[in-house]
Amino acid sequence: KDRLDGLLDEVRPGRPRTIGDDQIAAVIERTLRSTPSDATHWSIRSMAGAAGFSHTTIRRIWNAFGLQPHRTETFKLSSDPLFVDKVRDIVGLYLSPPNRALVLSVDEKSQIQALDREQPVLPMMPGVPERRTHSYVRHGTTTLFAALDVASGFVIGKCYKRHRATEFLDFLKQIEANVPPDLDVHIVMDNYATHKTASIKNWLMRRPRYHVHFTPTSASWINQVERWFAELTRKQLRRGVHTSTTQLEADIKSFIERHNENPKPYR
Repeated sequence: KDRLDGLLDEVRPGRPRTIGDDQIAAVIERTLRSTPSDATHWSIRSMAGAAGFSHTTIRRIWNAFGLQPHRTETFKLSSDPLFVDKVRDIVGLYLSPPNRALVLSVDEKSQIQALDREQPVLPMMPGVPERRTHSYVRHGTTTLFAALDVASGFVIGKCYKRHRATEFLDFLKQIEANVPPDLDVHIVMDNYATHKTASIKNWLMRRPRYHVHFTPTSASWINQVERWFAELTRKQLRRGVHTSTTQLEADIKSFIERHNENPKPYR
């Protein structure tokens, strides 16, 4: 009936708007393009004071346009000249592994600390979360070498006191002992120096069934075992209390065993 004018709002009941579209646009532009003189980012109340609106109005505007100046995230772009080729290679292994072959995502989680709290942890109660002292006592560190079978989710892991090429070579021998001899092995790993020493290269060259795929530099996110490390940290390490590295390593070994009882691949 009204053609294009029919797309516009008609007069609504209630109090008319006191803030126009131009004023809202000015708040958004100010949020995106400027910072306050005394801070690195706007808060609701500092923007309210600068714009002359109430803090509830600023909150509604920011919510409507998904603006969160208090939040920040990090990123790192890979400078590897072969980035695209390496990503295609590794993703191809994940999505379509070769026949009669295992694809193992290998890495080490170093400097895992055995931490004990200075006072006993207070257990959770109704209405009260678990509480622990912010201070802690260190009881040494350990390093976990792990290999994740991307097809099944099964994990081969072993803890070492250090993370040199010697320990990595011993871990490769652990993989060799756990992998059926009639299968090829494709290993996805990062560019850490201990992965490229002469002893490691010679060991791999003497075993032609092993194929190594290096991740691009600054791209550890493409290595699936990192996702499993995050699970280990969240479920076992972050809130764990350990009085020795022996106890810490026993808990890590127990976590791996429980994981392998019902492993699931990452999609």
